Amino acid sequence: MWLILGLIAIVATFINLYMYTTGKDYKLAMAMGLSFTALTLCSEYSLVSQWVKAENWPALWEVPNFERVLWFLTFVSTLLNIAPILLELKNKK
Repeated sequence: MWLILGLIAIVATFINLYMYTTGKDYKLAMAMGLSFTALTLCSEYSLVSQWVKAENWPALWEVPNFERVLWFLTFVSTLLNIAPILLELKNKK
């Protein structure tokens, strides 16, 4: 599930950036990109929770690797989704 939500978040982010570059209202796409990023993280957390409940220790050994990737991707997604707002503020000055 987290993979599907992550792909939707990526697509929504690219739609956000495309709509900004074409001069259309991008705020809904921005909200969708950020929302699906949050849902992806929640889904990943649920997956890890299931591993703990099942005492699947080999799967849990991979969590530190996933943690770094998730932090990086969340940071990039947030930055890309708010980039149009930052660019608008810069252009107004």
